Amino acid sequence: MGRIVVISTGGTIASRWTGAGFAAEADGREVMATAPLPEGITVEVVDLFSVNSPRLTTAHQLTLLRTVHEVLADPTVDGIVVTHGTDTLEESAFLVDLHHHDPRSVVFTGSQLPMGSTEGDGPGNLYDALLTAATTRGLGVLIAFAGRVHAARGTMKTQAVALDAFADPSRELLGKIGFGKVTVLRSPQRPQALPLPAMPELPPRVDMVMHHADGDPVLLNAAVAAGARGIVLVGTGAGNATPEIVDAVRAAVARGVLVALTTRVPAGPVTEIYTHGGAVDLVAAGAVPTGTLRAGQARIAVLSALLASENPVERARVLRASLSEEDPVLVDA
Repeated sequence: MGRIVVISTGGTIASRWTGAGFAAEADGREVMATAPLPEGITVEVVDLFSVNSPRLTTAHQLTLLRTVHEVLADPTVDGIVVTHGTDTLEESAFLVDLHHHDPRSVVFTGSQLPMGSTEGDGPGNLYDALLTAATTRGLGVLIAFAGRVHAARGTMKTQAVALDAFADPSRELLGKIGFGKVTVLRSPQRPQALPLPAMPELPPRVDMVMHHADGDPVLLNAAVAAGARGIVLVGTGAGNATPEIVDAVRAAVARGVLVALTTRVPAGPVTEIYTHGGAVDLVAAGAVPTGTLRAGQARIAVLSALLASENPVERARVLRASLSEEDPVLVDA
């Protein structure tokens, strides 16, 4: 079935008990030793780093992105599996997906239970990810977890500790895994892939600010003052805030800050319905609505747009293009 490269980055799937809690200490070969291999698959391991995923930085994620591209430069590789902590898996997977132009699958997986746990989920998830990487094409970056296959775009961690940890609250399931087979239920829509960005000496700061009752512009203004070049505003409802926050957004955009608008509601798109500080006014002030992407992935879209250009107008254009789902990437199956 093929040659699969496993890129190991840490997370619970690589974690051991330290005496006070679990920490990612195992390397990729130790992780691979816990899982059976699907028949016909050969595996090579790249030990990129081993950290708990809340500690991941933009530099880590850009290193992972470049490593994926370097691995796929070898035409004899049939697919990639990335083992990753679940806390920020949705962000890293979406970053790779935004820049993924190859028909070969890159499949992220991890676990909710650490290595050595009774009835641990890591070995099964890893088996499923290997099978998915070897047998699918043209679907972009995927997440294989708990017998399900998710498109990277739109998928988020929806369960803090339950084994079936990931879902896209706004879309139907992409696929299922069972009885040694991957069944694809729909085709994900993906915009044209962005070029691979350069590795900046200092990655741009991108902050997230959530609106709530009594919310004011203090934190948004503080982010701008701290040097944020991008901000994700997490609104209420369909993407709403207050007139005072609209003014702060307008001022930030005037300073060249790229502002994206998402919502704290789990499912459904940001929609321009309300004024008096609602999405109608926020978009008019320069905020870019992110559709069904939630905060973590909206932040990654802003980051990629910032890395694509120094021109504020071009950055906003790149952000809007990366959010579009009307023109899927055309790849050979």
